[in-house]
Amino acid sequence: MKWLILAIGIIFEVLGTISMKYADGFTKLVPSILVFLFYGISLAVLVFVLEKMQVGIAYAIWASAGTALIAIIGMIWFHESVSVLKLLSISLIILGILGLELSE
Repeated sequence: MKWLILAIGIIFEVLGTISMKYADGFTKLVPSILVFLFYGISLAVLVFVLEKMQVGIAYAIWASAGTALIAIIGMIWFHESVSVLKLLSISLIILGILGLELSE
């Protein structure tokens, strides 16, 4: 259950970051509001996860999974550049997440 709750927090963190891209420096109202809403939900969910997980593992997975997902979304959705180094780096992040998950 704690992994599902953490995954929900990660999804909202990613939604908050996508909203940042659309907020255009907080010049667009709806995406700007969504940034705060999604990040607020994400952090609230993280607080609940910390009741059941070690802070170092939970936060590291939350932050790194969000980073990897945003990098992938950036390449696919926002047509950011793709390189072998980027893909290798994302793979290393994912391996790190798996290592942290298995360490618990």
